Amino acid sequence: MSEIAIDELRGRLGEVTILDVRTPREYDGSHGQPCDPRQGHIPGARNLDIYRLMEMTTDEVRAHLALEPGTEVIAYCHSGSRSAMATQVLSALGYEARNYVGSWHEWSRHDDLPIES
Repeated sequence: MSEIAIDELRGRLGEVTILDVRTPREYDGSHGQPCDPRQGHIPGARNLDIYRLMEMTTDEVRAHLALEPGTEVIAYCHSGSRSAMATQVLSALGYEARNYVGSWHEWSRHDDLPIES
């Protein structure tokens, strides 16, 4: 499984598709983890809860993402576990999937990084 580090992701904001696989309430910042100093999501990230992703058919996932197979997709969650599962699913569907292992737990701790909520 391919991974991406915080510095590379920071430099590629706006250039790459980012998929937040947390719950919608984690994504919008209304119910995040108490250990995170900031709540919300990485700018430009799309949200698709991992549990919903796991229930979708191949055609449903492709329609939801509206991306050509082979497109690079960076997945993240809170701590890299859910996004690791998502990366496996996305890879199986033909996307160039990478896991941001640091995920929101890391991103939220850097005040110099932008967030949306």
